[in-house]
Amino acid sequence: MGEGRERRVPRAELSGAVGTALVAAAAVAGLGAVAGLPVWAVVAGALITAGFAGRAGALAGRRRGIRHEALDPGETVIGTYTVRPPYTAHTPPAAHEGPQYQLLTTTRSLQLWERSALLWRYPWPEVRVIAEGPRLRVHRGGHEAGTMLLEQPGAALEIRRVAARHGAV
Repeated sequence: MGEGRERRVPRAELSGAVGTALVAAAAVAGLGAVAGLPVWAVVAGALITAGFAGRAGALAGRRRGIRHEALDPGETVIGTYTVRPPYTAHTPPAAHEGPQYQLLTTTRSLQLWERSALLWRYPWPEVRVIAEGPRLRVHRGGHEAGTMLLEQPGAALEIRRVAARHGAV
């Protein structure tokens, strides 16, 4: 990896950590003031919350930085969609971990991520996308590349429209 790439991911982590920590600390301080708690209790609660929120923000920022590095020059992210795990006995991730699987639509491709790991990436002209209610079926080279159950209502149709606009079959 180039020197520029190594610098961007930590900056994304830092911005995620600081932003999330500040928002969480401000929220705790506001709630503490409304509840009439002593100043020391509000400060202690805000510091503890800011620490946990900062960690969660750093993880989210790191993930955003890694995904940004995977983009080609000039490629931009159009949308990010949460994909439900493929099996029913799945234990949901903790809230600070974020969703396990996410589908990204970009100006050039469709990408499936498992947290910070890129599972696959297919250019739009190579895929056929079929929306079936909340399910999205992706075909590539005459074979099914995957069927995904999307959490957001209407996400499958939205991805289908993006695919048609960017040259998918």
